[in-house]
Amino acid sequence: MAEEPQHGVPIELRKVTKAFPGTGAPAVRELDLNIAAGEIVVLLGPSGCGKTTTMRMINRLIEPTSGDIMIGGENSRDIDPDRLRRHIGYVIQQAGLFPHMTVAANIAQVPKLLGWDKQRISDRVDELLTLVGLEPATFRDSYPRKLSGGQQQRVGVARALAADPPVLLMDEPFGALDPITRERLQDELLGLQDDLAKTIVFVTHDVDEALKLGDHIAVMQRPGHIVQYATPAEILTNPADDYVEQFLGGGSSMRLLRLTKVGDIDLDQVPYTTEDADAPGVLKEIERDGRGYALVLDGMRRPLRWVTQSDLEGRQGPVGEAGDPVGGTISHRMTLQDAMEALLNADNDNVPVVGRRRAYAGALSLSTLQSAIQSIKARERERRTRRNLA
Repeated sequence: MAEEPQHGVPIELRKVTKAFPGTGAPAVRELDLNIAAGEIVVLLGPSGCGKTTTMRMINRLIEPTSGDIMIGGENSRDIDPDRLRRHIGYVIQQAGLFPHMTVAANIAQVPKLLGWDKQRISDRVDELLTLVGLEPATFRDSYPRKLSGGQQQRVGVARALAADPPVLLMDEPFGALDPITRERLQDELLGLQDDLAKTIVFVTHDVDEALKLGDHIAVMQRPGHIVQYATPAEILTNPADDYVEQFLGGGSSMRLLRLTKVGDIDLDQVPYTTEDADAPGVLKEIERDGRGYALVLDGMRRPLRWVTQSDLEGRQGPVGEAGDPVGGTISHRMTLQDAMEALLNADNDNVPVVGRRRAYAGALSLSTLQSAIQSIKARERERRTRRNLA
């Protein structure tokens, strides 16, 4: 039986500076950054702005010149570097797999260093290959040269997750892949994160990737400082200055629609209940609400069925298995553009929105989505007006 995964821990950078000898200005200058446990934070900026240096200081591949880095409340300076790195997963561009080792041996490196027994390692390898969409029987004994670029990156992610670290560092992991594979792996990473809730620091210079993946984005500028640290929606609708706006490439309504996430807008709150709830009481709630239905959730708040007024009329005792199965859900990480397509293809007017661990977060309808789009457009017009008056 698989062990319960270890969730992420907070990371805090306090006045962190890195100056390399003979280079003049520091690569990173008095950088402050608070990363909440279980979030994806993207370091975004052009080459030379200190993104990778900042990331590599977190696992002490580079030692800070000054300042402190707190990981789970503990100063990284007080942690043995080898022990620290064994509890921080690290994924780089083109995976960085050992070519002379099989896929299974690559994934098993850190568990072996931690002294896991052979059976536990073997079970973990198979579990992780399944998790990243690679059939263990097909891939565990393969060598990296036999894999496509996308498959190698999946193995790289599996290797980084092998010892179930609370923190995952990802340095432009999808940068060398073709656009279709890259988008697929981005989607898979978001799906994994909803289940695993790791603390992920992700480096990229690609704006669309940052806006798609990040819970928060740190827009960086030379020499190694943060210009704006905010959610994707905040950065899109209210860039801090001309540098941020120019780096984003300007905002248009279509771009906002394509990159704004469902979790960034106000959702419908339809009545919801559980299977063991009293059916007459739920019926009264449905009648008070006036929409004629409620959503039945399981013990982990995952959507199960829609139950209507007619399903419950005359029913005594618990709700039980009354109603019809939920036809589909929308992830809180889905873009508004993708959500619109999902709604147009849905059987019901309202579709449940799910967050972490597929838990119910609200519902979405075309009318709610259209209202959100109008609000986004209005904010964009207001921002442009303010800019023109400045």
